[in-house]
Amino acid sequence: MKYKPHDYQEYAKNFILTHPACCLMLDMGLGKTIITLTALWILALDSFEVGKILVIAPKRVAEDTWPKEINKWEHLTGLSFTLVLGSKKQREDALERKSSIYIINRENVKWLVENRDWDFDTVVIDELSSFKSNKAQRFKALKKVRSRIQRVIGLTGTPAPNSLLDLWPQIYLIDMGQRLGRFIGGYRDKFFKPDKRNREVIYSYKLREGSDEKIYELISDICISMNTVDFPGYA
Repeated sequence: MKYKPHDYQEYAKNFILTHPACCLMLDMGLGKTIITLTALWILALDSFEVGKILVIAPKRVAEDTWPKEINKWEHLTGLSFTLVLGSKKQREDALERKSSIYIINRENVKWLVENRDWDFDTVVIDELSSFKSNKAQRFKALKKVRSRIQRVIGLTGTPAPNSLLDLWPQIYLIDMGQRLGRFIGGYRDKFFKPDKRNREVIYSYKLREGSDEKIYELISDICISMNTVDFPGYA
């Protein structure tokens, strides 16, 4: 099928090309996957700026959405992929095959980091919001190798559905703490104040007045946000 991108999709693609670390906060239906794949095709097969690409995604999205999109569009011809899914043996065999893109489910990120020599220079984190906990094994694993990754593309529809505290781990994986700080404690103290507590135990935090605007301003140079209401008829 021929790809005829909308203006906003061209803009998002170019944003990826000009920002080695970036995040697309796009509503479902606006084409995050095809936008990203178009940029990856250019980077891998046209300008040769990237070598080995890893896509991390929810399992169903990894085994269904990404392969379908790669096979669907004419302009992605030449962009090969391998699914790093299944048993340990199947995953190991998949990693031995030569491909442009290796697609893995997020539950196996820890295994990948701990059991393989890291040689991915580009990482796409599909559904970045699933890395919203700084205590999760998947976050800790990716954090270990983040400095060895040249390009990171985060994709999400709702980066902070519950609290802007959830944003820190996600943005850290994009910029290694340049914008919101290297530690979540510093980020929390700067932009939040204790809310529900029982003596010394704090159960929740709430934003300090005006902090949401400051946070969004800090990340605005590496993040773009688009809603379906702004692009009626596209989703």
